[in-house]
Amino acid sequence: MRIAILMANTDESEFSRLHPRDGEKWHALLAPKRPDWTFTVYSVKDGKFPKNESIHDGWIVTGSPASVHDDAPWIARLLDLITRIEASKKPLFGACFGHQAIALALGGEVSQNPEGWVIGSVEIEATARPPWMEARRFWQYGAHIEQVSKLPDGAEVILRHDGCAVGGFVIGDHVFTTQNHPEMTHEFIAALIEELAPNKPADVIEKARASLPMSADNGLFSDCIIRFFEHDRAP
Repeated sequence: MRIAILMANTDESEFSRLHPRDGEKWHALLAPKRPDWTFTVYSVKDGKFPKNESIHDGWIVTGSPASVHDDAPWIARLLDLITRIEASKKPLFGACFGHQAIALALGGEVSQNPEGWVIGSVEIEATARPPWMEARRFWQYGAHIEQVSKLPDGAEVILRHDGCAVGGFVIGDHVFTTQNHPEMTHEFIAALIEELAPNKPADVIEKARASLPMSADNGLFSDCIIRFFEHDRAP
């Protein structure tokens, strides 16, 4: 299977340079379980988009500190690409910014969370379970202040957590999203919390640090993503 990773992370800070890029994180999450898959990273935030979209069997839209509402040419191009991917019915997965970009591109709405930042390990409830999901509750790492506030037509909420009613959604069997970050390791989220600490409310950081012992079920969720991409779809 040929997977395109649309890398949207705009962070070019010294902190970012000390850690794997998002394309590497997604490869590390999925490739050990599917070594025969091919992963191609497109740095869409730098304007690098696939020249031949038809060669890819599935798509991943990554997270980003950017907002889907930012007036940036690459975001407009990405939203257009998402609409074409969805129309093709090829499997499309999005995480955090990717989840929000998919919602916005397809007619949904994204707003600031009135409860503020969500950072650290959060408990996820599966409110519905598509064929590729088995667990009813699990943990993921999160880092976001914006979230989907209105679903696109035809979308169904499948995940939620405290302060986030749309923690993930599906459209048919070809779109699957999560508001959170299954690609983030424990080491990375712990470092990110400390990096964010000087510029975020003290209570948010305290809660984030306290959440870390809960860890995240990345292995479980990576299996969900793999089953999603491999799910039999009607032609």
